[in-house]
Amino acid sequence: MSQLGELFVVATPIGNLEDMSQRALSVLNNVDLIAAEDTRHAGKLLSHFSVTTKCIAYHDHNEDGQSQRLIEQLLAGVSIALISDAGTPLINDPGYKLVRRCRENNIRVIPVPGACAVITALCAAGVATDEFYFGGFLPAKSNARQATLAKLKDVSFTAVYYESTHRILACLADLEKALGADKQIVICRELTKTFETIHSASVSECLEWIKADHNQQKGEFVLVIEADKSDNEIDEKCVELLKKLTPHMPLKTAAGIVADTYGVKKKAIYEIGISL
Repeated sequence: MSQLGELFVVATPIGNLEDMSQRALSVLNNVDLIAAEDTRHAGKLLSHFSVTTKCIAYHDHNEDGQSQRLIEQLLAGVSIALISDAGTPLINDPGYKLVRRCRENNIRVIPVPGACAVITALCAAGVATDEFYFGGFLPAKSNARQATLAKLKDVSFTAVYYESTHRILACLADLEKALGADKQIVICRELTKTFETIHSASVSECLEWIKADHNQQKGEFVLVIEADKSDNEIDEKCVELLKKLTPHMPLKTAAGIVADTYGVKKKAIYEIGISL
């Protein structure tokens, strides 16, 4: 029986080609086959780095059939690298079906980490990142987009979304309607590229800023929506007061007093009281 091949999930740059890792180049040069989301786009990248490995298409429209064909080759001992148009494969890109089938067939999957727009944005946003949610692209229709954004009211985690140049203004307008003009956000545009912009402000301020400069409406966007701050501002003084009050009254009453005293959310204080 022939030795099984291996699937390498290889991250590529999201803009700046200097972010291509030596390990990624080594893998791309040494595998038998590269499966790429767009062979024309991949061809330019591979040509820049003088990678001559054969490249085939693997995208949303052929994912089912191509996954099976690639599995057959992997079972026959062929080594394959999976790349997307930019960044880390499977992050809002096709690929999970192939990886899942590899797992089902005991084919080794080897991640080769690198650039990822979500992580790159969070690194520079200046918001809490101990807990965050990535939602891919927001819905194209305004009503659906507002409904999705409305779910972020009072959440205690940072939310991250991709947005296109064609919808960024409409997205910000819907964000203002759903979460209010004062909601703090960070707009990350053209990350790692020549005209990279990272702008932090309230939704209303960001909307006016981007309306005033047509150039800032161009390119690829990562939208970072800051968590509700009141949940994150529960510090030791809140906990200490809660500890002093709970022996003398119901937890619900004590949580209300702490919330009123320090301007934090009663629900968050109540949950801390339960944990204590």
